[in-house]
Amino acid sequence: MGLFDLSNHFMTFLKKKMTLLYKPIVAALLPFFRFLKKKMLHFYNSYLQEKIAFVIKKVDAFLVKYLHKGELHDRVLLRYLVKELMLYFFVAFLFFFMIFFVNQILLLAESILKKRVPFGDVCLLIWYTLPGVIAQSSPFATLVGFLMCLGRLMSDNEVLIIRASGQSYMIIVVPVIVLGLLISIVSFFVNDYLLPLGTINYNKLYRQILSSNPGVEIEANSIKRLNDSTIVIGDVKDNDVSDLIFFDRGDDGKQRIIVAGKSSLLSAKKEGVLMQMNMTDAVVAFLDTKNRRDYDVLDSGSTVLNIFDSSIFGSSYSTTPREMTSFDLGRTIKNMRTRKSTSKRTLNRYIMEYNKKFSQPFGSIFFAFLALPLAFLFGKHNGQTIGLIIGLFICVLYWAMMILGQIFAGRNGINGFWAMWFPDLVIGGAGLMFYLALKRK
Repeated sequence: MGLFDLSNHFMTFLKKKMTLLYKPIVAALLPFFRFLKKKMLHFYNSYLQEKIAFVIKKVDAFLVKYLHKGELHDRVLLRYLVKELMLYFFVAFLFFFMIFFVNQILLLAESILKKRVPFGDVCLLIWYTLPGVIAQSSPFATLVGFLMCLGRLMSDNEVLIIRASGQSYMIIVVPVIVLGLLISIVSFFVNDYLLPLGTINYNKLYRQILSSNPGVEIEANSIKRLNDSTIVIGDVKDNDVSDLIFFDRGDDGKQRIIVAGKSSLLSAKKEGVLMQMNMTDAVVAFLDTKNRRDYDVLDSGSTVLNIFDSSIFGSSYSTTPREMTSFDLGRTIKNMRTRKSTSKRTLNRYIMEYNKKFSQPFGSIFFAFLALPLAFLFGKHNGQTIGLIIGLFICVLYWAMMILGQIFAGRNGINGFWAMWFPDLVIGGAGLMFYLALKRK
């Protein structure tokens, strides 16, 4: 008896013993989608209600269609595919999670740990950054994990056996798309609720750390930019700073330069003031930008410079877009459009952050859509390794497009919607092209 006959007998046995391929899984998913539909319609505005209801209705109808149609009726095969996809996804997720997590630890270690900040506060800061790490890791893990899994199935000829047994590609497409959608939904919850909550707590704790230990924000032999001001810092020892130069613009529009030989950092004593600099032997120069020959010089033995909370955190009393949910941010954008005093750059930045809350988590479903044809086209030999290499390469390109989109939207005024959705549209377009190439092949 040949290998082909064995595979036929094996598949015949599975078809007799295991009917209704994915009925239990789909039956379990249907209440979940209905519950999700009810919750989202309760929390989000009317526009999102219509869009989310439309998507859930289509997914619900799709699953019900295949549940009753019974085309995919091998429970073991579906369970095997789902288990393999989730296994590779979690492995890839841990890989990217550790990369972003270690990056956060190194940043905190460089700026905070060496300033003798209590270890408990550092652990809390790391804890508050975890939602951002999870939101960043999920889309990349979907692409790399699914590529490696499907590539392995392709190189081990498991896809060939599935096709030879009479199954269509839908047996693989359905779990890939459904899992990509579920990962996107979970990632959206993390990005829309847990990330703002973590950001609020992070900024609150960081303010407390700076108030009690101002030296955390001051680096030796460095240049520190605080909104429209710039500080050139010399040597730093504990809370003593030498050779300090401060550039800013006064209320009268004149350029102001402060040079001090030695300064000491003190904790803030007033509300809204983050730290206080007591300068000795300070020289202050006021320069008229319109008339360079007109200037004033002030020499003092002691000068007090207050650095306000808004110089580092943007504003002490307003909530930043990163600290808002999509519902709150959408309502804020609507109010900003009614105010004539709102600048176009500020409005566009808020629009960019609003769209980022959707484009980043739902990038998982675009990556899942792209992974299947890529694995089938290029995973015939060493599919697992090829999937890892191709996945990492695409992740780098996607990350570069996201960063460039944020830069261009913030500085050059590119529409925030297109800046955030362009990477996903590129991934979706590439996936469609590869599907057409797979169909011709």
